Amino acid sequence: MNHFPTVLATLALSLALAAPATAQAPAKAKPATTPATSPGAQDQRYRSGKAQLDQGNYAAALKELEPLAQPTARFARAADAAYLSAVAAARLMDWPEAEQLLNLLRTEYRAYPNLADALFLQGQVSFEQGDFDTAMKTLFQIPPGTLEAEREAMKAQYLARISDRATWQRLLRRYPNDAVLARAYAEYLVPGGAFTEVDRPQLDELITKFNLDRSRYAPRPRATRKSSYNVGVLLPFELDDTSWQTQRKNQFVTDLYAGLRLAQDSLQRAGRPLQIFAYDTGADTLKLKQVLAQPELVGMDLIIGPVYKSGAKLLARYAREHQIVCVNPLSQDGSLVEDNPWHYLYGPSAATQGRVAAQFAATAFGMGKPGVLLHEDSKDDADFATAYKEAYETLGGKLSAVRRFNPDVDESLSAAFAGLDLGGASHLVVASDSRRAGPYTLGVLAGLGTAPAAPPKTAANPRPVPAPAVARPPLLCPAAWLDNPRIEVEQLNSRNIYFVQPKYFDDQSRGFRRFRQLYLQQQRIPPSVFASQGFELLMFFGSALHQYGPAFQTNLTSAGASSGIIFRGQSYTGPDGDNQIVPITKLENLELQVVR
Repeated sequence: MNHFPTVLATLALSLALAAPATAQAPAKAKPATTPATSPGAQDQRYRSGKAQLDQGNYAAALKELEPLAQPTARFARAADAAYLSAVAAARLMDWPEAEQLLNLLRTEYRAYPNLADALFLQGQVSFEQGDFDTAMKTLFQIPPGTLEAEREAMKAQYLARISDRATWQRLLRRYPNDAVLARAYAEYLVPGGAFTEVDRPQLDELITKFNLDRSRYAPRPRATRKSSYNVGVLLPFELDDTSWQTQRKNQFVTDLYAGLRLAQDSLQRAGRPLQIFAYDTGADTLKLKQVLAQPELVGMDLIIGPVYKSGAKLLARYAREHQIVCVNPLSQDGSLVEDNPWHYLYGPSAATQGRVAAQFAATAFGMGKPGVLLHEDSKDDADFATAYKEAYETLGGKLSAVRRFNPDVDESLSAAFAGLDLGGASHLVVASDSRRAGPYTLGVLAGLGTAPAAPPKTAANPRPVPAPAVARPPLLCPAAWLDNPRIEVEQLNSRNIYFVQPKYFDDQSRGFRRFRQLYLQQQRIPPSVFASQGFELLMFFGSALHQYGPAFQTNLTSAGASSGIIFRGQSYTGPDGDNQIVPITKLENLELQVVR
């Protein structure tokens, strides 16, 4: 079977469903004129359209290819043109247009050799339009043994969007032997919070038939709405060590807890009472295991903490086993919440930040030239880079270099930048919070903007002209560079420097000023960012408890984005339990501005 290079990109697009294509606005391209009729002219137009598609210029590709797909064009490769036009329309998220082109392909060109790819794309198009019946029917028309893993992944991703029981029951009747459908429905019932006692016989049947994890899908009887909720806070207070060194090291924990307590007061005044039970988990997992063994912890409706990664894994497992939502307040490690509907990250994971940054770059910098991606060799920065590369290339962009470095080793830093064609790059991404990475990067970029000295005069060259300065590409970097004492803020006050800043907030906003006033009244000191995070976290999840009850996962997914009191907001509509809102900022006259 002859698969185009773009087919693989289409499959990647279909699986990157939480990353909308933002490179271009949806646009229909129906030319008023008929295409050139000579075979040579048609071939040239086809090659041009295919090249536009490969370069990420989807509207231009659609304009070139769609006329060639019409039977009246009598083009020898009309079927290919129809499929590639549908790919372009899908990349533009113009789902009705994509569906029309796929219908044309299936009706007029039934012998198309790549029909399996077309059916797969049709499944996505139908899912995106909420037509779950057609989507499932289409995917089952793909021959057995073809695109099986991709089909399973697509179904798992989209079926989770179903929110009404009638659709679930209709699909279960039509596809009683589909294991992915059965598992998705079990997720909807139990972790999703939709379970009622009426569902128990059917749920038991599905668990037995498809050998599902009974402990995972055993309904939690206490997951009902109440007038007041219990919140367990598991943090390393280290109360046994009163030394000033420990107290100073743990100041962020104290601040975080102070923010939580202030949120508790605010919710109480709003008629949404919560009871907070604080537990000292210490700095090692042994103390945490002792806390988790306490029987009263099972009575919590929400658990917040811990802050260290080893403990987070233990608590994630505890949350799943006991079906209690757990929120990690500080981590960016998306692996902690993968395939665990009871575990959330309060902020966006490093991978989500990378995906959102790639979407921004594709729109802001264009994809006509390749980008350059450099990242520190830490896990979070590697996760950011992996997600960035995948999302950027899925959108049609290219990266001329992807390199990792150790910021503490001079040779590693210099090797990362060696030989890069930065002057020919659409943009540069440097993913590293290290205090050495920022100054080094800015030094390299400063050198690009300086014209080299003119060569000496010679008899053969009496009037030497210096080479022109190389243009500096736009830079995308972490917001931590703004707080780096080794960097002058004027160095960052450039129209071409952008920051990935998930913790951005406007200190002049009404919500923050009110929070700051209340915090000063209680603590006698200004709030830190950790205090702000604690406050916002409990305000959001405490409100969710009162609005939806303890099993609020499905409700958060369908609720979409909500504005924050301090930060930009919360959205847990992604495939895993991390915040999808990632502000991108830049300095304008030394004032931070949100550009995405």
